[in-house]
Amino acid sequence: MSAQDYDSQLLESVSVRRRRLRDALLFGVERQRRAMDERVGKVVAGMVIAAVLCAGCVGWSFVSHRLIGQSSPYSSGVSTPSDSPSSR
Repeated sequence: MSAQDYDSQLLESVSVRRRRLRDALLFGVERQRRAMDERVGKVVAGMVIAAVLCAGCVGWSFVSHRLIGQSSPYSSGVSTPSDSPSSR
């Protein structure tokens, strides 16, 4: 075994040991909690991204409506159809 292989193996084992010690210090015996916390973080991040996308769509719709200057199809004006039957 060459000296360089030994050094790289030693450095890798030290980094693994440090990671295990850090995880043991942070999470203790609750290893399942760590996995669940990661899942909860991903769900929250997904919800934040979805909310930002929805807000962007609403903002784009508002700005494009203002720039084009078209009247809204949901205006408060009363429309009467021309083909309506007369009263009985």
